[in-house]
Amino acid sequence: MTSVALFNNKGGVGKTTLVYHLAHMYQRQGKRVLAVDLDPQSNLTSSFLDEEDLSFLWDESEPTFPQRQERLFSRFDLGGVWTIAQAVEPIVKGTGDIRAVDPIETAENLWLIPGDLELSRFEDELSTNWAKGFSGDEKALRTTTAFYRIIQDVRRRIEPDITLIDVGPNLGAINRAALLSSDTVLMPLAADLFSLRGLRNLGPTLREWRGDWQDIVLPRAPRDLEVPSGHMLPIGYVIMQPGMRLDRPVQAYQRWLERIPVVYDRFVLNQDTSSANAEHEIATIRNYRSLMPLAHDARKPMFDLRAADGALGSTQTFVQTCYRDFRDLVEKIDARLVQTAE
Repeated sequence: MTSVALFNNKGGVGKTTLVYHLAHMYQRQGKRVLAVDLDPQSNLTSSFLDEEDLSFLWDESEPTFPQRQERLFSRFDLGGVWTIAQAVEPIVKGTGDIRAVDPIETAENLWLIPGDLELSRFEDELSTNWAKGFSGDEKALRTTTAFYRIIQDVRRRIEPDITLIDVGPNLGAINRAALLSSDTVLMPLAADLFSLRGLRNLGPTLREWRGDWQDIVLPRAPRDLEVPSGHMLPIGYVIMQPGMRLDRPVQAYQRWLERIPVVYDRFVLNQDTSSANAEHEIATIRNYRSLMPLAHDARKPMFDLRAADGALGSTQTFVQTCYRDFRDLVEKIDARLVQTAE
């Protein structure tokens, strides 16, 4: 049961779209999949669930629409804990420990732990308790490991083959706890200056978090508390290809593309090199700009679009290409995960 966090210090590279499509492609390949939304912006959750479901989960339901409420009540148990924010609420309020989440099965063998904008309230608790955990303070460590323990509890119940974790684009306390919850880290990148700067920050920060956790915290952690290993092993990066525009010529894109392997090796892997090949590049995902609005309206992955969804003629050929690209990407990620486990 491997977990993969998809993370980039720079936003807007298509990270959440990648998580959503990977989750569906793994499911199409016969795998049991758990998707976890640990980004307070909750874009992954809104990709899986429509506004009516979200209004119920986030307690924004309107009793003036009884038919809608009846549909929602039939799907969700009123007494359940559905979002990650609801699960950590006792810690935020100081009334107790985590609560067990009921994952939502959005499709056969595809589950979601929904996010919530309220999760941002957990940031201060995580920040305050990080340093306290260095002395083995159990209360502090229960806060720091909350995400991990919530996910582990769900994984034991549904036994997914893979867990995909969506993480926000920053190096704050929520993301530190989120990345600690994951075995490996996959980095979606754009071939631009901002992604390179993000790698320069991300690599040293990951090493610092890993060192603090493994060298200081783990030896002092209570033996009866379930805690993560803190490996957070980078397995490579995926290039998210932009739509080429006249004001951004191919030469500029290629220039930044050639810099990524060097920056990745030096700052993420801590290998002192002045040149590097692209051995850590898992794949390049082309831009599917014409498919995105159709997929959004149909509320399904781009590679599942049909003629009834508006994917006609040459667009249907593009859909088939999209399917092959994500199928191949899943195979390549699996190969990296096998290498990591060896």
